[in-house]
Amino acid sequence: MSKPANKRGAARLSAVQALYQMDVGGSGVTEVVAEYENFRLGHEIDGETYLDADASWFRGIVGGVYKQQREIDPIIHQALTDDWPLSRIDSTLRAVLRAAVFELKNRADVGARVIVSEYVEVAKAFFDGDEPKMVNGVLDKIARQFREGELDAKTTAIEPVEEGDAPASDDPQP
Repeated sequence: MSKPANKRGAARLSAVQALYQMDVGGSGVTEVVAEYENFRLGHEIDGETYLDADASWFRGIVGGVYKQQREIDPIIHQALTDDWPLSRIDSTLRAVLRAAVFELKNRADVGARVIVSEYVEVAKAFFDGDEPKMVNGVLDKIARQFREGELDAKTTAIEPVEEGDAPASDDPQP
């Protein structure tokens, strides 16, 4: 059986894939969430097995990004350099950044270090180049904006580096 942290990581990866699908294909949030929950999360498709994910965490991220995208995009745009507006960023990177910013804004119960680290790992699942470093830099900047002092703190009370260190009673609803 997967640990809750692994299921959340799988939910984040699947959420990025779903957000990408919505962005590129113009699919609606309801149909994409239903497709993932009914046919992808924990299922095998064409010889590829999707990881067993925390479905409510997945729903929370995808639905939250959908509802808050008009607030999230300017935050990302501001954190990017002037040379790279959000519209020029690869669709997959946009999905990674949108999901991460949603969590940084709305999931105070999950440490900023955990969120940044998890989404850098998601970026590594898609990119071999400098993209994960860019994700790390942008998310670090945004995390410092929304979680003032949290990344600078040296206490262990704030920073479970591994999400699995969080109490098992974490409410998985974003």
